[in-house]
Amino acid sequence: MHMNQEQDFVLKTIESRDVHFVRFWFTDVLGHMKSFAVIPSELDSAFQEGMGFDGSCIEGFSQKQEADMLAFPDASTFQVLPWRPQSNAVARMICSVRTPDGQPFEGDPRYVLERQVRRAADMGYGFNVGPELEFYYFKDDRGTEVLDRGGFFDLTSLDYASDLRRDTVLTLEKMGIPVEYSHHEKGPSQNEIDLRYDEALSMADAVMTYKMVVKEIALKHGVYASFMPKPMADQPGSGMHVHQSLFSLEGGNAFFDPDDPQGYGLSKTAKHYIAGILKYAPEFCLVTNQYVNSYKRLVGGGEAPTHLSWSSHNRSTLVRVPCYRPDSENASRIELRSPDPSANPYLAFAAMLAAGLSGIEEELPLEAPNEEVDYSGFTRSQLQEAGARVLPESLGEAVELFASSRLMREAMGSIVHDYLVKAKRKEWEDYQAIVTPWEHERFLAVL
Repeated sequence: MHMNQEQDFVLKTIESRDVHFVRFWFTDVLGHMKSFAVIPSELDSAFQEGMGFDGSCIEGFSQKQEADMLAFPDASTFQVLPWRPQSNAVARMICSVRTPDGQPFEGDPRYVLERQVRRAADMGYGFNVGPELEFYYFKDDRGTEVLDRGGFFDLTSLDYASDLRRDTVLTLEKMGIPVEYSHHEKGPSQNEIDLRYDEALSMADAVMTYKMVVKEIALKHGVYASFMPKPMADQPGSGMHVHQSLFSLEGGNAFFDPDDPQGYGLSKTAKHYIAGILKYAPEFCLVTNQYVNSYKRLVGGGEAPTHLSWSSHNRSTLVRVPCYRPDSENASRIELRSPDPSANPYLAFAAMLAAGLSGIEEELPLEAPNEEVDYSGFTRSQLQEAGARVLPESLGEAVELFASSRLMREAMGSIVHDYLVKAKRKEWEDYQAIVTPWEHERFLAVL
């Protein structure tokens, strides 16, 4: 059996690399990595029967009465952790979470994505994604003191971060994660490392690993890495642009059509997919932009798109069709520019895929592209006056659109959907109750 070869390989590697602990990694609903350590002698039974753990202590996993959960390690995700000492080494495997009777647990974000990937496969498609995650390096986690003043793509001595980045990229490659590009971003101390596209499930695993590696390597260098969407009011926010395409199970790119009458090289399938994204983006925004702070990045006049349109050259649109190599079937894809890197990648990829597939199923017509109007300078009120459809303006608005979305309830499953609605309504209410310095400055002396 193929699976046993992989498991066999894991057990042999543990012996030859002097691994003393294997960390079982899995993700809670909000996208925080959870893990517990397993000793090598327990692995055999873990592969067969899973490892029990208490799910009630994990955000969004389960109520007290059904606290027992099983973690089943995926042998193909086995990696020795390069930032730990190599003698008495530590390895990791990513797990699927199941209920005590061995059924997939519906609150496991990895299972949510698996379900959408299966829905795509039933329609004859595989799903490829390539995310670009931006982040900031700060002096520590207590403030936003930056490390450099280097600008975009700066290679001067100002760019302390190049050592950090190099160390990070090498560590990622040691963990089997190929990196496409890494460079300084627009903000001071802002960086981006882009992962080479892969099918969605492997990529979501890779994004979780990536965020962990970025933080671990930063720590090793005595600094702090943050994926907060908008850490500083006067600097660009951090995004997670997601390049995506469907490919037919025979291997061809289902988004590619060299005879596209519009000249974009896009198939009918791709156009329906984009239409689905544009239709459902307001409903899935809670998943791709899940914190109060996410909406400080999605403001009019900012770098991030707030209105629902698509184009090839206009970077202010929500969906862009990159045209670096218009005749290349492999390069044919779309880029969604709204998500931020604080999102849970399993749920974010599942939400996008669900929206795109619904566009295909409903054969939604695609509106005309917006190549002309650069909306990036527009405030929200100007956008509304111009008649543009917009993303939700706040977490409060996003959670209500998500709560009443039939598609999101189906795609996320009722456990995750209910949990997110409850947790995010509470986050919004807590935030609404805070009186900010802005209000004191604005009103205290005049009212």
